[in-house]
Amino acid sequence: MTSSTVEQAFKAALYADTDTTLDTGASLLAADPTADAELARRGEEFVASAWRRGWQPADVVRLVRRELDEAHARVAAQLIVARARNDRARDRRWTAQLADLRTETAPPARVDRFTHATTVLELYRLLLTLPTLEPLEPLDGRPAGGTARPESRMLPRIRALLAKAEATGFPEEAEALSAKAQELMARHSIDEALLSAGAPAPDAPRACRLGVDAPYEETKAVLLHAVADANRCRAVWNEALGFSTVVGFEPDLETVELLYTSLLVQATTAMTKAEAAQRAQGRKRTKTFRQSFLAAYAHKMAARLEEAAQAPTPGLADSLLPILATRDLAVTTHLTHLFPTTTTTRLRGVSDEAGWTEGTAAAAQAVLHDRRRLPGA
Repeated sequence: MTSSTVEQAFKAALYADTDTTLDTGASLLAADPTADAELARRGEEFVASAWRRGWQPADVVRLVRRELDEAHARVAAQLIVARARNDRARDRRWTAQLADLRTETAPPARVDRFTHATTVLELYRLLLTLPTLEPLEPLDGRPAGGTARPESRMLPRIRALLAKAEATGFPEEAEALSAKAQELMARHSIDEALLSAGAPAPDAPRACRLGVDAPYEETKAVLLHAVADANRCRAVWNEALGFSTVVGFEPDLETVELLYTSLLVQATTAMTKAEAAQRAQGRKRTKTFRQSFLAAYAHKMAARLEEAAQAPTPGLADSLLPILATRDLAVTTHLTHLFPTTTTTRLRGVSDEAGWTEGTAAAAQAVLHDRRRLPGA
């Protein structure tokens, strides 16, 4: 009865999006404990289908969390981890995503069988509707980038410095810590460029997806786009699915992720303080203030990053300039291959003058990765 129970439940619940049919399917599964293994196996098949459509582990769980809730995200993580035992070898970024998901597979608080079956069927409904994404891995199935290099020892140092800078309450200490992190980011990127140029088989550009979470996701996408451009990468925002795809060489992708996260933390901290000051003066337009603050922050930060990226880099060896130019061309070519057609968008919903003023000031004071700080190459 096991297989037929799952088939009946799927026929009732997965292809008709109503609460009544969902309840029917969940009832069938709840009444037949012997169907549990087959239900999980079918879930792993849905996960494998998502991989064939270009999705990666973090993408799936992020969308599930966005469209459903934590219970569904936990089940999705469990299915992904289970599927990994029978999956082919993947690249380092994929492996890191799986490692993160394994922390999300702890058993949840016990629920009745009907509730659990409902959660599973709702999840499967979503997995069935996943669109096809641009493949981030080579079509031949081999991990991209040739032989994987171990993660640089510099990256944990950069993360630790940024974490300390974001946590301290002393501006002078934050500035010193962030400046050191910026210097290490630049050094890391240039060292990797030289290493790749001298290697027998230089690495190719890669792509990764970074979540752009609500609320105010439009302004966050603008900020990520600016960070990517300033670090020899390019970003394309998928508004419907809540992420941006960033294209670039691996060390630059790591820099973009680190800096984008750091700037978001700085923006949120500054916005919270500014908003508290506004409330103390009797203002209550929290949503419009935040929207305008973050829009101004993204706008000003984009200008700062563009200025930093275009400024001359003292000490940069002339021999490195052709290498960087070649890498820029490779990134542009790979972006065009992944996204032959893109459109532009403008920031909307900026209406609070105080929010704009405070956001601009916060961006002017934020610490960032300035390539003029680059030591001699």
